[in-house]
Amino acid sequence: MSYTRDPRVDAYIDALPEWQQAICQEVRDLAHEADPELSETVKRTVLPYFVLRGNVCALLAAKGHVNVFLYDGAIVPDPEGIITAGHGNKTARMISIRQGEPINRSALLTMLRQIIANNRAGGWRKIKAQG
Repeated sequence: MSYTRDPRVDAYIDALPEWQQAICQEVRDLAHEADPELSETVKRTVLPYFVLRGNVCALLAAKGHVNVFLYDGAIVPDPEGIITAGHGNKTARMISIRQGEPINRSALLTMLRQIIANNRAGGWRKIKAQG
């Protein structure tokens, strides 16, 4: 897949152990597959963020797992139960992926596309006000 890479995101991923690199790269590719207009940046000094009319998702590698933060995840359906934390959070939910665990690519791609659609519709505050 071809997309514009932010060298700061490359540096973040390259500094990780191989298994975390693989997870982060797979999530990165899925984020760009969700929409070709998506861009990547670094926020909070070092964390990779993927944005399109607002935050879509972010990566945070921890000692034993990689967290994928899904923004406005509280209004995105999770029929396959891939969300592992943040159920009470109004703006972000999280998927924790440990070494050797597969990523549910289909479910994550569907959720990323829904978050992008929500961003294009004005974000969760506007959508919630309309509902």
